[in-house]
Amino acid sequence: MNRVLAHTGAKYPILQAPMGWIARTQLASAVSRAGGLGIIETSSGETENCQAEITKMRGLDLPFGVNLPIRFLRDDAMLKFVCASGVKFVTTSAGSPAKFIQPLKDAGIIVYHAVPTVDAALKCVDAGIDGLVVEGAEGGGFKNPEEVSTLVLLQAIRARTDVPLIAAGGICDGRGMAAAFALGAEAVQMGTRFVSCTESPVHANYKNAIVNAKKTGTWVLNTKSSPCIRALKSQRTQAIHDEGLMSVDALKGILGVYFDGDMEAAPALAGQTVGLIDSVKSAQQIIDDTVAEFFAITARLGALAQARSFD
Repeated sequence: MNRVLAHTGAKYPILQAPMGWIARTQLASAVSRAGGLGIIETSSGETENCQAEITKMRGLDLPFGVNLPIRFLRDDAMLKFVCASGVKFVTTSAGSPAKFIQPLKDAGIIVYHAVPTVDAALKCVDAGIDGLVVEGAEGGGFKNPEEVSTLVLLQAIRARTDVPLIAAGGICDGRGMAAAFALGAEAVQMGTRFVSCTESPVHANYKNAIVNAKKTGTWVLNTKSSPCIRALKSQRTQAIHDEGLMSVDALKGILGVYFDGDMEAAPALAGQTVGLIDSVKSAQQIIDDTVAEFFAITARLGALAQARSFD
């Protein structure tokens, strides 16, 4: 059996990424109803609001998960809440999960940690993690400045461990999903694709900017400092790119991007899949199309393998 499906209870091994402020009940429930796994974010730092969203999702009787970004949590309030809330699946990120694993597992929670390197993956496995979210450099948002693509990172981590892997970064359809499975993943996580879906709470300007972006439509910014991010090209990110460094308050206006549609208020986080996304679709259509395309591709490859032929 697919281990990610066993761990999450989802119908399909497709997860929605935990984007700050965006990944709340409106989006997560749409993804879960469509057969994927919605994830509730806590990186916004709005502890009470995020706790309310978790409670709301619990009341819908849908499979879902919660992300705990270790570096962004001000105290252990969110950890304690999640452990007591009946949540079954958690992804951790942005730091070492070592101190989080035991309390979460004591609460009967499955824990996957997001990693951008092989070394980080192996440390997490040694610490007792149940699985990994393998984040390649193609993805949007906060990145490792030492860029390694999902194509390479998945293979390198699979070669060193047998824990279940969720591929993230550069995946928005069935082709990407099939490629990830060929490299050893048992599930995929999509961020940019779901940011631009019908049920996403972000402003239409943000969704349209993703749809209209070229394949070269993003930059990795601030690689010599922290945080390093991947964002859409714009006048604001052009200036950051040219200068080579990003001010500490550059992301202060991010809610203006998300909910007011001011695409110059802050860097608009997005992955390289902007070059593959050509329309706004519902979460249901995205997942249905992804699953259908995945099985069409794997059926064709299976036929080649059965025939021992490349024709």
